[in-house]
Amino acid sequence: MYGLIVKLAAQPDRRDAVISILVRCAALMPGCLSYIVAKDPTDENAIWVTEVWDSEASHDASLSLPAIKEAVGLVRPMVVGMPSKVITTPVGGHGLPQDTRLQ
Repeated sequence: MYGLIVKLAAQPDRRDAVISILVRCAALMPGCLSYIVAKDPTDENAIWVTEVWDSEASHDASLSLPAIKEAVGLVRPMVVGMPSKVITTPVGGHGLPQDTRLQ
């Protein structure tokens, strides 16, 4: 599995619009096992996105999908930066396939 935890900084008063677009895209990505969009409770412009994919290749392929390209085009002008991005290797949890290597 392949995971990402990303913090986005939205333009002032644009956070809800960015969240709406990101949530709408969540169901459009083959290979995406979990895509959680969350408001940062201490920063009114910050958004956290936690993603789990079946593979890095699935994540990379999603970026070429027309609907995702359109969403990125809509979101980009509303975001002032990506202050944090962490790549992870998910090994399981509620809703995810269990990694048999851990048994």
